[in-house]
Amino acid sequence: MRKLKHLMAVTLLAASALTAATAAQAERLKDIASISGVRSNQLIGYGLVVGLDGTGDQTTQTPFTLQTFNNMLAQFGIKVPSGTGTTQLKNVAAVSIHADLPPFSKPGQTIDVTVSSIGNSKSLRGGSLLMTPLKGIDGNVYAIAQGNLVVGGFDAEGKDGSKITVNVPSAGRIPGGASVERSVPSGFNQGNSLTLNLNRSDFTTAKHIVDKINNMLGPGVAQAIDGGSVRVTAPIDPSQRVDYISVLENLEVDPGAASAKVIINSRTGTIVIGQNVKVSPAAVTHGSLTVTITEDPIVSQPGPLSNGQTAVVPRSKVNAQQEAKPMFKFGPGTTLDEIVRAVNQVGAAPSDLMAILEALKQAGALQADLIVI
Repeated sequence: MRKLKHLMAVTLLAASALTAATAAQAERLKDIASISGVRSNQLIGYGLVVGLDGTGDQTTQTPFTLQTFNNMLAQFGIKVPSGTGTTQLKNVAAVSIHADLPPFSKPGQTIDVTVSSIGNSKSLRGGSLLMTPLKGIDGNVYAIAQGNLVVGGFDAEGKDGSKITVNVPSAGRIPGGASVERSVPSGFNQGNSLTLNLNRSDFTTAKHIVDKINNMLGPGVAQAIDGGSVRVTAPIDPSQRVDYISVLENLEVDPGAASAKVIINSRTGTIVIGQNVKVSPAAVTHGSLTVTITEDPIVSQPGPLSNGQTAVVPRSKVNAQQEAKPMFKFGPGTTLDEIVRAVNQVGAAPSDLMAILEALKQAGALQADLIVI
């Protein structure tokens, strides 16, 4: 451990010079990996928003709003007389509150909260959230939320039933609206090692991270656990550990090339072709056949003195037209630029390109994963 501390001191002095000599395509370690145990935690709560301008819940349809309101009054020693269960609270709405508790948050710090209506309130604009505890998955209270809502949407309605709505008025946010009351235990200062989890698992990237750290700190400091995690030896002292991580997270590492993929969104017509996509030798032709049927009825007039009747005789015209599009050929190892150039030459629309890519995949000529979303 003493040797590691001495090596850290040398590292801190030379870190900037070492990181500046990286390749142009390198990425910072903090952008491609995260520290195990250093994460945010989700909080949720249930409360009341008051002060609405007649846009609150209709308690006949959402009885839980009135029940919550009566329970709140009971805590202040106010007992609601029986027989008032149909009271309309037009300025009160039941809401859910959720927030993310950042790592290392300490009591007294504030976090942003999002407030959403869970009843039939038309708008939370102008409302105030009453004090609401926010709980974690373990049932403990980690923050207390309260404050005035900021709602980006609004709606307006006329007497004739006409209505206009902009954005979503039934949800809003309270910047800094929750005060942290309990910190979440973290494993950051435990043990003599840390684990770096890659945002995208890749064996090549994991190897590059291990090589980069070991070349700077010495062999054996970093070890790859698998394609998604790297274990790094770290000092015990918390202040030294912070300095140590500051150096590591700013290291620039060459990530491994992503696997070849073609993403197709059939709903929007969006097609994304990855950089490493290649096509084996194949010839492609794509055209469309258009059949048009039109009705042009004619009127048949009977001859003079024939005692006949005028009749409408149907007459259909059928026309078939097929677009003549040339065949284009993909050579061995065709790259992305060549694929796009060949498809553009025949004027293929996004739907045509989808059909071409699917056919190439079925023929075994598309050397990539075809993903349809």
